[in-house]
Amino acid sequence: GPAHPGRGRRKLMDTTDGTLLGGRVPYRQPATGYRTGIEPVLLAAHCPAKPGQCVLEVGCGAGAGLLCLLHRVPGVLAGGVEIDPAMAALARHNTGLPIHAADLMHFAPGTLYDHAMANPPWHDPMSTAPDASRALAKQAAPALLAQWLAAIARLLRPRGTVTIVIPTAQLTRAAAALRDTGFAAAALTPLWPRAGHPAKLMLLRATKGARGPDQLMPGLVLHDGTGFTPAAQAILRDGHVL
Repeated sequence: GPAHPGRGRRKLMDTTDGTLLGGRVPYRQPATGYRTGIEPVLLAAHCPAKPGQCVLEVGCGAGAGLLCLLHRVPGVLAGGVEIDPAMAALARHNTGLPIHAADLMHFAPGTLYDHAMANPPWHDPMSTAPDASRALAKQAAPALLAQWLAAIARLLRPRGTVTIVIPTAQLTRAAAALRDTGFAAAALTPLWPRAGHPAKLMLLRATKGARGPDQLMPGLVLHDGTGFTPAAQAILRDGHVL
C-alpha cells in the first residue's frame, strides 16, 4: 500500500511491506518497477566490513544490502548513493542511514570509505525493460562498469575493498577494469544456479592498491530440488557470512 512516512509529509511512493533474512529485517520496497532480488543480500554477506569501518553501497536502491550488512555487522558505519531520488528517499526511510541522491560520477562525500559494494547495471541498453526505474537499475552501456569502478576507487582508502556482482559473461571486462583502476588480489566466487550447471553470476571482490594473486573461491550452489540449498539459506535467510 502507499507509504506514509509521517503526518504532513509527502508519501515516498507506492510500496509493499515485507522482510529480508527470513523475516528478521523489515523492508519496504516499490510496489512496481525494480524489485529486490537476492543480489544485495549476497553482496552484504560477501563484504568484509568490521564494526567501526565505513561502507558505501553504490546504487543502493531501497537499501536491502545495507540492511542485511547492518544485521550481520552491528556497529558498521554505512551509507549509500542512489541516482533515483525517490528510491534514495525510500532507502533513507528503510535504513535511517545517510543515503545520497546523486550520480556516482559526480559524488563527492568528503570522506573515504573502507569498503564499497555494488550491483552495477549490466543489461544491454537495447533490451526491453518494463518501466523507467527498472531500466535505470538494470541497463547500461558496456563502458559503464569501468566508469563505476574508477569512481568507486576514488572513494576508497588505500587497501579498501570493492565487492560487486556481475554476470560471468562480463568477467573479462570486469577484470580489465579492475586492473585499470588500481584494484588487485581479486577473489571470484561463482554462483551456480544448481549443482552441475554453469554459473551465470559471480561475486567479485578486489582490494585497492593490493599485491597478490587472484583467487577462485569455492562458490555457492543456490538451488536444489526443493528450493534454496542449505548453504544458500544460511546466507539468504539466516544472515551468515559468505
